[in-house]
Amino acid sequence: MRHDHDASAAMLEQVNYALNERIALRIQGGNTKVGIGRKVKGEVLDTRSHRGIVSYDPTELVITARAGTPLMEIAAALDASGQMLPFEPPHLGVGATLGGMVAAGLSGPRRPWAGSVRDYVLGTRVITGHGKHLRFGGEVMKNVAGYDLSRLLAGSFGCLGVLTEVSLKVLPKPRKCLSLRLEMTEQQALAQLAEWGQQPLPISGASHENDVLHLRLEGGEGSVESACQRLGGEVLDNDYWDALREHRLAFFDIPQPLWRLSLPINTPSLDLPGAQLLDWAGAQRWLKSDAPDDVIRMAAAERGGHATRYGVCAAPFAPLPAPLMRYHVSLKKKLDPQGIFNPGRMYADY
Repeated sequence: MRHDHDASAAMLEQVNYALNERIALRIQGGNTKVGIGRKVKGEVLDTRSHRGIVSYDPTELVITARAGTPLMEIAAALDASGQMLPFEPPHLGVGATLGGMVAAGLSGPRRPWAGSVRDYVLGTRVITGHGKHLRFGGEVMKNVAGYDLSRLLAGSFGCLGVLTEVSLKVLPKPRKCLSLRLEMTEQQALAQLAEWGQQPLPISGASHENDVLHLRLEGGEGSVESACQRLGGEVLDNDYWDALREHRLAFFDIPQPLWRLSLPINTPSLDLPGAQLLDWAGAQRWLKSDAPDDVIRMAAAERGGHATRYGVCAAPFAPLPAPLMRYHVSLKKKLDPQGIFNPGRMYADY
């Protein structure tokens, strides 16, 4: 049973009260991504009362919904029409919301082949730090001309404004999906994936752990079947990819800090202490390790990538170079001049 409700007026009132009283706000939906980023002190602004699918026309491949809408509701509506969010957003809990999905900007195993959350955001409605409820891009904000604000909000962790509504491009589900399990070392897997990446194979998932490469093939029946015959291996249950996306694999239960390393494609094996699980054909690597933060960050940086530590900690995100940080601070000041939205969630002074 759906509980559609427009609570944008109440949310706008809470933001204006916070601006007048100079109170910080901790924006949250289902709170399923609370383990990513720094701890935020402030009055809770809960988006979950502002929910419901505003419009969905399967023939147009566009869905618009309020920020507090449960992701499960979005997925069910799309599934009923044979469609999907191609970037496979991780829920990381039953209460995940649409707004939290965009704010966290996380994508699942299909990311290298389908694109990221940001690539599918067509438009948003946002409550800004000027106490205005704006639609991007129907209404124009003079002092941020030139920014594609809807896309900037993806991965901003609520630091730039309160998302109230999101329009997303969606795609039809593939006609055929088949997964394979092939035994090989990490070095062999990375070499094979680099080679296959140059060929027209319908790969849409590639992960490696414990000397096993997992592949997902998606597309038309003919192309999937011929790729399957060519690649060999054992057939794997397609549910594996959901378990990987939602951190339900045994790897994620190892009692050590969890790191996400984002690296350029075709980066060779990393010599780091702890256990590693490769995703995104090696462009995303999950690491369970007690190694010092600076050792892990340096290993990623030396290869042109960056490392994010999961679990609430003092510095979850890689420090930004000074020129880039100046852009971040400048944008924050323009959109949230009083600094009331999720202060310090990403960086201590941001």
